[in-house]
Amino acid sequence: MENPSHGELGNFLRSRRERLSPKTVGLPLGRRRRTPGLRREEVAELAGIGVDWYIRLEQGRSVNPSVTTVDALARALRLSKVEHGHLRALTRGADRRAFVRESVPAALKRLVESLNQPAYITGRRWDVLAWNGAADEIFAFSRLSEEDRNILVSVFTRPASKRMFGAAWAEEARRIVAQFRTTHDLWAGDPAFRDLLERLRQGSAEFAEWWGAHDIRQAASGVKRLKHPKKGWQAFEHASFQANDDPALKLVVYTSV
Repeated sequence: MENPSHGELGNFLRSRRERLSPKTVGLPLGRRRRTPGLRREEVAELAGIGVDWYIRLEQGRSVNPSVTTVDALARALRLSKVEHGHLRALTRGADRRAFVRESVPAALKRLVESLNQPAYITGRRWDVLAWNGAADEIFAFSRLSEEDRNILVSVFTRPASKRMFGAAWAEEARRIVAQFRTTHDLWAGDPAFRDLLERLRQGSAEFAEWWGAHDIRQAASGVKRLKHPKKGWQAFEHASFQANDDPALKLVVYTSV
């Protein structure tokens, strides 16, 4: 398969270039600008690389920048640590085997089911692969078809999800989009990811808008307030863990606070 992450690399670089103002990087405003942000030649100059080379990167043409070049671009574009890591991952490319829905080892599934606190396991595409009774009480995974049993599909297409998060829905949804982007960009073009993306774009105007921002965010623990269908509003601490059996599997656990 051709590596489609080159296209997402170009999109990512462009989105970050357009966010920077000349003033931010110490450049004079100069003549009137027809597009927002920095010009391509300005980014190339700040990074100390050739303009043609940078243009090829932003156009998604098949190039393999060195680590030194990637780090120079990160500095020029004022990338955060998480964004810098994403840029490195995009330039390395991804395992281009076709995506296959993951399976959960029996021992890991039994562990999740034995927990008293809400817990579930997701795969690369954020499909929900296993869960326990406490999680089902809140998220109702067992009532969904397999194709609907996906965190993004649930958050963006089910009215119940908006009721569950209440006023915090938009913040939570944007966080999810930014976290999912880090995985999607490495699998861009794969039919399974492409179909999921198209469904979300068609099913949610908010998703389509936030996806275009190309925000990148790392998964982190924290506190959420969720409206339990029987118990009302509850606060939970949440954390996620990678499985040793398969790093694509992520265990998410909620603890009442």
